[in-house]
Amino acid sequence: MNGGKTKKKWRRRLKKLIALAVLPAILAGAFYLFALPALKASATTTYDSYTAVVGTISNSMDFTGTIAAKNSETLTASSAGTVRKIYVSEEQKVKEGDRLMRLSSGETLKASFDGTVNQISVAEEDEVVAGASLIQIVDFSNLRVSMRVDEYDISKVSVGLACSVTVTALDLTFDSKLAHINRMPSSSGSTAYYTVTAEVDGADGALPGMQVTVTIPEEEAIDAVILNKDALSFDMRNSAYVLKRNDAGEMEQVYVETGVDNDNFVEIKSGLSAGDAVYAVAKSDASSSGLSGLLSGLFGDRTEGMPTIPGQSFNSGAGGGEFRQRMESFGGGTGGGMMPGGM
Repeated sequence: MNGGKTKKKWRRRLKKLIALAVLPAILAGAFYLFALPALKASATTTYDSYTAVVGTISNSMDFTGTIAAKNSETLTASSAGTVRKIYVSEEQKVKEGDRLMRLSSGETLKASFDGTVNQISVAEEDEVVAGASLIQIVDFSNLRVSMRVDEYDISKVSVGLACSVTVTALDLTFDSKLAHINRMPSSSGSTAYYTVTAEVDGADGALPGMQVTVTIPEEEAIDAVILNKDALSFDMRNSAYVLKRNDAGEMEQVYVETGVDNDNFVEIKSGLSAGDAVYAVAKSDASSSGLSGLLSGLFGDRTEGMPTIPGQSFNSGAGGGEFRQRMESFGGGTGGGMMPGGM
């Protein structure tokens, strides 16, 4: 009797064990057949479209500086005495060697360069002490721009390099060249700065001390095929590519060679032509999270009837096959501007 009861208990336990073993398999099969397709259908990827166009990308470095006179001197008394004679007046033009002032000591002050009498600090018969400032001569026709360049940019500049100078107060811009680089630092802080000068030519009304902006051109791509940088993707080797529809209507990776770039646009040297439409995963979808995002990464996405690449698809939306298109806006300016068509 006891043996029969024991057998019945083992049969009941065996049935429970079989049921526990089969149930997960049934649930997994139901999930795979019914729930998974629905979840994957909601995990579609949206694309933004971009168009390669012809334009110009210009990069430049900007530095602030001031205008200074190349030749400026303030003559002083070498010894105590009396001012006996002043030969010039303020604002008067003088030539090198012209007499300016005579002192009771017999010393005669002369101009050492062509310029203008900017200031006379004494009058005739004034008593002066040794070292007293007497007269200042400035050559206002021979000016230069002085600017500071830090240690990170100094290797990018050289004597003779073309630049443009904008005088802020006059709203005046003229072309120039770098004339000298002082390779001894002008500061003792954590960052070293070096003084660089440029010539001033054709800047009527410019005076010493006026603030300027010096623009030095860098790389430039003129009338080149350019593309919004958001359209680029990169593989594990950091090679740039775009997504493009082939003749069969399917998406494929097209590798491109890039050139000059700025904050927004990049030159395409090869791989695309002007007018080509390319695609990139929309940022909102690229950062998707949750179960649908996980499934998208694990299984890939596919929208029926749309061209696909492994793990990705177009978002067909309510319209059945429409994609979002981004309208590019172009702008230009100093420090990396871009204009379509080079305008």
